[in-house]
Amino acid sequence: MTVITTGATPTRTGAQARPARPFVSELRLSAFASYRRAAIPLGPFTLLAGASGSGKTTALRAYEALARLASGDPLEAVFPDPGAWVPERAGADAQGRRGFRLGCTVEGPAGPVGLDLAVQAEPTLRIVGERLADGGETLLTTALRDPRRSAVQAAWHTAGTVPVTRAPFPDDRLGTALLPLRVAGTTQGQLRVLAAAEQVVVALRSAFACDPQPQRMRAAVPVGEGRLRTACDNLADVLNRTHDQCARRHARLVAIADAGCAGPVTGLTVEQLAGGAVQARAGRGAGYSTPLRRLGDGELRYLAFALVLLTGPHALVVDPATEVPPAMQGLTVLADGLDRSLDARQTRELLALASSICADGHIRLLGTVTEATGALARGTAGVTVVDLAP
Repeated sequence: MTVITTGATPTRTGAQARPARPFVSELRLSAFASYRRAAIPLGPFTLLAGASGSGKTTALRAYEALARLASGDPLEAVFPDPGAWVPERAGADAQGRRGFRLGCTVEGPAGPVGLDLAVQAEPTLRIVGERLADGGETLLTTALRDPRRSAVQAAWHTAGTVPVTRAPFPDDRLGTALLPLRVAGTTQGQLRVLAAAEQVVVALRSAFACDPQPQRMRAAVPVGEGRLRTACDNLADVLNRTHDQCARRHARLVAIADAGCAGPVTGLTVEQLAGGAVQARAGRGAGYSTPLRRLGDGELRYLAFALVLLTGPHALVVDPATEVPPAMQGLTVLADGLDRSLDARQTRELLALASSICADGHIRLLGTVTEATGALARGTAGVTVVDLAP
């Protein structure tokens, strides 16, 4: 797999300018599906471009997997088909074991922190090795010592009367996410370990995988909590909650809809139906409106992505770190097929919107696009385009 980066290549921050809000600056796929020894740089707005089969969706799935593990999900829930991620033609060792490796670098107040993970997929799914490192110094390692036990031996930096603390960790959970529950924070070494672990967990878990499904978005939906789901099928419920909360953002969403939809859009409203359901409608001027279910697939996907970017985490089904102030958290939107079903006009409008939103620093976007959209995006300010070639 060849990785070529063009556009606004992300740069690492120095010790004098460390960001307060943690973010993932690099995704590493050492041995993951079609990837071998690949490092993908991630900026505030990054697009993975390439032909079909180049590994765009695979990279996105790797990021999503790390995010779910950081949120505490068990390994079997994150990788229900673990064999699919083992590199093709990867041979088994003497014990018949095969697996995959992935990781990332997270920038933040603690500086660049690296997380690398080795997962055994066969004969049983388990984490067999994990490494958390800060500035080249290892802060946490785990290793499988006894294959008969469902645990790994963890060792983390203490720098007290005992330089290293050792304890068993479960082999189906991310050890880095467990550290805040295991480390007391009574020595400078322990505080350093906690800062690095919390930085990685906060950056990874603040992710929202977004793949709007037009066929599901057309149905009326019951009124709920007003938080957008991954498929965006409850868009009407979210509009019902948000259209009165921020007039400025709603006006901007209407303007975006007008720029990218066929025919004029003068408003976006919600109609209450019998039984407590709601459906969204697009105002067409002169007191006339049409249900959003009549819009085309590209129009619905375009509107859904625009809503995600304009509303942010408070209106999305995400799992923020409640123990960290919101000002120190961001949101990373994972958009597979960002340009799917969109025409050229909609694509240009969405790229411009994402560029302006991501420039503020509160929201980051990692999306996959076709080669044509990748070429178009190179002319958009603030976009990092990563070309993937098999």
